[in-house]
Amino acid sequence: MTPDVPSHSGPIRRIFLVAGEASGDLLGAGLMAALQERSGDQFSFHGVGGPQMHTKGLKSLFPISDIAVMGIGPVIARLPLILRRISETAAAAISERPDAIVLIDSPDFTHRVAAKIRRALPSTPIIVYVSPTVWFWRPGRALKLARFCDRLLALLPFEPAVHKMLAGPPTTYVGHPFIEKRGSALMLQADRGAPLASNRRPRLVVLPGSRRSEVRRLIGPFGEALTLLAGRIGSFDLVLPVVEHVRADVEAAIADWPIKPLLVSGEAAKLVAFSEADAALAASGTVTLELGLARVPTVAAYRLDWIGRLVKHLLKPPKALAGLKLVRSAQLTNVIVGEMVVPEFIDGGCTPAVLASALEALLADTPERRRQFQAFDRLSAIMQPQPGFRPNTEAARAVLEIIAQPAIGSTGK
Repeated sequence: MTPDVPSHSGPIRRIFLVAGEASGDLLGAGLMAALQERSGDQFSFHGVGGPQMHTKGLKSLFPISDIAVMGIGPVIARLPLILRRISETAAAAISERPDAIVLIDSPDFTHRVAAKIRRALPSTPIIVYVSPTVWFWRPGRALKLARFCDRLLALLPFEPAVHKMLAGPPTTYVGHPFIEKRGSALMLQADRGAPLASNRRPRLVVLPGSRRSEVRRLIGPFGEALTLLAGRIGSFDLVLPVVEHVRADVEAAIADWPIKPLLVSGEAAKLVAFSEADAALAASGTVTLELGLARVPTVAAYRLDWIGRLVKHLLKPPKALAGLKLVRSAQLTNVIVGEMVVPEFIDGGCTPAVLASALEALLADTPERRRQFQAFDRLSAIMQPQPGFRPNTEAARAVLEIIAQPAIGSTGK
């Protein structure tokens, strides 16, 4: 596919990007579009990405579903393929000799790629887009990241200070692109915080994850929870945003659900689902931050595989970083606002009965529902940048600044 680049007279800049899952694919596509919009240069995009990045001109080396796995068990099962993809990706970047390399999230994959590239191309700038959660788990990763990362692009406003504290790489806050989407007419709902009307059916959005391993572990408990909920409150509408590489798994799993969800695909359809939802049941992760910014009361859950449970049992829990009043939780919304407002049920706590009860509490004018809206107001105040601040544009600006200083990667970090 010929890259979709504007007709400019500037030089052709070669950018090598790597995204390993659906959320990274969206970030990559937004960055690519912003680079094309604001620069006088032309761009040649190469690397690994999904359908969103493909529309902006990237032909992926392989499907991102090859590496979109989470949990120790699924990684081990696919380890030979993942190791081969790491080597192939690094070799392609080294052969391309790009002006900059942008590695988007998926740290277990992208950071290993970066280490190989840094050894072969010590003066090529390496940019990491999305900070690992060093403020929550394994803070030593910040120092390791600084060895190969020339610039870290952070989604959360407190992350630059955290990386400075931990001797991490130079970090620039670029913001979460969902901030822009939330500001559109699509995301506005004036009565979002009002009690639900008694004369209409509630509408729920359910998000069991974007990786096959997540979907397979959560789709069963989610379906049972929704069945229990229907027995308690009556009928409701159900929407399930799905990424294409897990659609077949989802369709098979929901075949016997008594309440059939409407499956929708694509970012625009997901935003519509968020804007119309009264509550959400979601896999714990980045999507809970998006739901918080969209002001959707949420119940979050996660299940580890048996290997993950064993490791969790054997390892000591991490200590919170001194001076950071952050809740130790996988829920980004909770971490940012500093208290547990989005209930999160992990492993043994992730039972259909518990999930159904938590959802039921969000579908009436309850203290639980009101408390989430109050937290969402605080979240918006923390995350909202200055007027005119556009996350994709800020990310593109940072990349272009790095390209203008091509020797920074030779510092020997």
